[in-house]
Amino acid sequence: MPGIQETLTRLAEIPNVHISAGQPLAAHTRFGVGGPADLFVQASRMEAFLSALAAVHSSERPGIVIGSGSNLIVSDKGYRGVVLRFTGDKIEARSQRLLAEAGAELQALVDRASSLGLAGLETLAGIPGTVGGAVYGNAGAYGRSISEVVSEVYLFDGSMVRALHQAECEFAYRDSIFKRHKDWAILTAEVDLEPGDPEDLRRRSEEILALRIQKYPPEMRCAGSIFKNLLWRALPPEVRAQAPSEVVREGKAPAAWFLEHADCKGLARGDMRVADYHANLVYNAGAGTASDLCALIAEMKRRVRERFGLELEEEVQYLGFEESGVRSQESEIRSQESGGFR
Repeated sequence: MPGIQETLTRLAEIPNVHISAGQPLAAHTRFGVGGPADLFVQASRMEAFLSALAAVHSSERPGIVIGSGSNLIVSDKGYRGVVLRFTGDKIEARSQRLLAEAGAELQALVDRASSLGLAGLETLAGIPGTVGGAVYGNAGAYGRSISEVVSEVYLFDGSMVRALHQAECEFAYRDSIFKRHKDWAILTAEVDLEPGDPEDLRRRSEEILALRIQKYPPEMRCAGSIFKNLLWRALPPEVRAQAPSEVVREGKAPAAWFLEHADCKGLARGDMRVADYHANLVYNAGAGTASDLCALIAEMKRRVRERFGLELEEEVQYLGFEESGVRSQESEIRSQESGGFR
């Protein structure tokens, strides 16, 4: 396997690619945590990004593509490999369809749709992150998910660019085929929308944005909800008997309800804290670390497991936690001492 210097040399030969060695990834995550990547590579032009991807694949060095890091926890040790980010943000209108590059901000796509009188994205207003990240995690809010309007996704699979139709993306609640193929890179997404009144769509988006800002202030270093909500029909009868049916929305029971009743509100580890007003919101109040964040998440899961017999599943993704060798990410967060919480 070529050394990191040889990989750096190959990447440096590609026009319009920006490369940083030892770049702290904390600067590229919403939580503000994470150690350095061996190489951090950004490209705003599709051709340059594809060339960089091909160079990393041919080098056989570990590589991963990230978005804006709005839903990402990076290990304090960083990532021993190449982290790539596509920042292309073009949005092209095609009648009732919009074609957006993966690096475009989701909010920009929502705004563009509303201005053109195209409905279907307005409930996603205020969700941080990129279009690529939204497709990857099937982002959604207020009973709608982006999967409902995605018609086609173009990706690089390691050897070629190809397209997946909506059904092939295997969308599910906060899930997609892309989570199971982390070596793929989303390039563009096409959404198919319905006609709507621009003023009504703008007003609805602004209302939802205001609500999200109230719950998740832009300056708050958080990823929104940490855990996925739970499918009501999949819960054991004894659990459904404890949770009041009025908390159920769109067939899901909020993870926040279980976390609150497991005494997680206000819980803290170092500068990582659970909000006093929302038990499914964890934020960095200062100099928080990934280690403290993972320990806090593990403690929250433990409390819900012991109180309700349920295993919560994170919405956030992990990077840089060893998949083999010394410890896996899961064993690492479970091995944290239970002390130190307040």
